[in-house]
Amino acid sequence: MSGHEARTAPGAVRVGLISDTHGLLRPEALDFLAGCDHIVHGGDIGNPGILERLAELAPLTVVRGNNDREDWARGLPATALLHFGPVSLYAIHDLKEIDVDPAAAGVRVVVSGHSHRPACSERAGVLYINPGSAGRRRFSLPISCGELVIEGETVRSRIVTLVAS
Repeated sequence: MSGHEARTAPGAVRVGLISDTHGLLRPEALDFLAGCDHIVHGGDIGNPGILERLAELAPLTVVRGNNDREDWARGLPATALLHFGPVSLYAIHDLKEIDVDPAAAGVRVVVSGHSHRPACSERAGVLYINPGSAGRRRFSLPISCGELVIEGETVRSRIVTLVAS
């Protein structure tokens, strides 16, 4: 087990969160995502090789980011809705473009990217999490990934800095 890998209880689901790789898939990110039951990439992928490598680790759900404009990315969805038992997860690259009311739609978790800023907050019973950027450093923002551990209806979240500033 790597230093970043979480231990999950039997029956729990570990969902790895990564975003804004912009063509760079760091070994630290791969280390962190090892052992996940599912991975969600929040967009701005950069190249299809990143998706191939992530899909080797676990089932993968991806949304297209504003910089994913090449031919290989045209078929990627702008949003995705996943279900982990009773927990629904909605993924979108730019949270400002969300066109549903997550709480009214029964969504428990919204995963986004775009800002490169890791963030996690809960509003109206909905957990909003942005794992930050795992790719090239932007400004003085950290290089990070996130995870959800889902046990029944309980969702625990965590954001981990992968590379110190």
